[in-house]
Amino acid sequence: MTILVKAVRAFSLSLVAFCMQVSMAAEAPPQGKLLIAGGAVRADNTIIWQRMVQLAGGQGARIAVMPSAAGNPERSGANLAATLNKYGASAFVVPVAVRLKNSDYARAAEDETLARSIREAGGVYFAGGDQGYITKALVRPDGSRTAVLQAIWDVYNKGGVIGGSSAGAAIMSSTMYYEAKTVIGTLAAGVNDGRELAPGLGFVGTDVFVDQHLLARGRFARMLPAMLKKNYKLGLGIDENTAMVINAKREVEIIGYQGALLLDLTQAKTNGDIKEFNVTNARISYLDRGDRYNLVTGQYTPSADKAEGKLDPAKPFLNEQVYSADALGHNTVLVMMEKLINNTRSEAIGIATAPPGEPREDLGFEFKLIRDAASVGYESATSDAYTILNLRLDVRPLKITRPWYQ
Repeated sequence: MTILVKAVRAFSLSLVAFCMQVSMAAEAPPQGKLLIAGGAVRADNTIIWQRMVQLAGGQGARIAVMPSAAGNPERSGANLAATLNKYGASAFVVPVAVRLKNSDYARAAEDETLARSIREAGGVYFAGGDQGYITKALVRPDGSRTAVLQAIWDVYNKGGVIGGSSAGAAIMSSTMYYEAKTVIGTLAAGVNDGRELAPGLGFVGTDVFVDQHLLARGRFARMLPAMLKKNYKLGLGIDENTAMVINAKREVEIIGYQGALLLDLTQAKTNGDIKEFNVTNARISYLDRGDRYNLVTGQYTPSADKAEGKLDPAKPFLNEQVYSADALGHNTVLVMMEKLINNTRSEAIGIATAPPGEPREDLGFEFKLIRDAASVGYESATSDAYTILNLRLDVRPLKITRPWYQ
């Protein structure tokens, strides 16, 4: 791709972002709810599917399924509709997708009959896949909304539910990852509008960044450069087979298999004298299933089984060093957080290094978690589960020396 083409694409995406933000700012706050799932939602995850149906109106609720992101829209749409119908919905597939065979997605997105069917529904659900195909199908080149996208917003504005998993979660914020590198590659190379980042659909508003597959893929780390680049102070990262429900009062509830990470960069700082990515005094929290968090007031409410389980920092259970050589591994950051919150030690260290083939094999990162006076933990009375609030997170670059025999 030539430099000119890249520049034109970056300018176009920036124009789209500007137009979408102006449009969102002109509207009254939506009265609906969001159900944002982190990907890999199993068909037997009863609580998530039942909640989607309930929020859309209960038994018999009409739910529009949007397979726009899917690699195989026909199959994905049919499967999602069948799953929702299994839990009591009356779901139907909206045939607007770039990859839909024998279909003109741009023309379909302006179809008033399709728009009317969506507008009459109680909810809309976006399939997973490639989030870039969602915005390509539903947003006009000038950044304005197609008839179908406006109908989806109408559902949300009048009190319906907008749900989505994986790619369907990524589009919930006003900025989303687009052509993302690996997590370590993102930290090493940084992020740019029109390349790694692009405008999302903005259902959650302009003040919260959303990411998915969080704990399973170590993506908490890639949230940081995106949030700093776009000046987000709050970020919510939801894990697989798990969802967060956000109501009109901006209260977040975690449901499903595991939980979500909340990143707060209100007091975070970077050292501009260091060329590579770095940040100090970021705050990281883990919200477990059943936990609630108010995006407006910042108030946490632990799940009922943890209500009496607030940890006493004067009586820690553990006395061990917390260290990992694979900070971006599956669930690693959560394990580190759990061990630190109930420990005589006040710091935990995790290291991440680039695998062979990355452009910067000599660059690694240290992730330091710090428990201080603002940190709070809750332990479940019925299971080995924790809510962990306000650990400090510092990230600094490391120079990695390759083995001598290379």
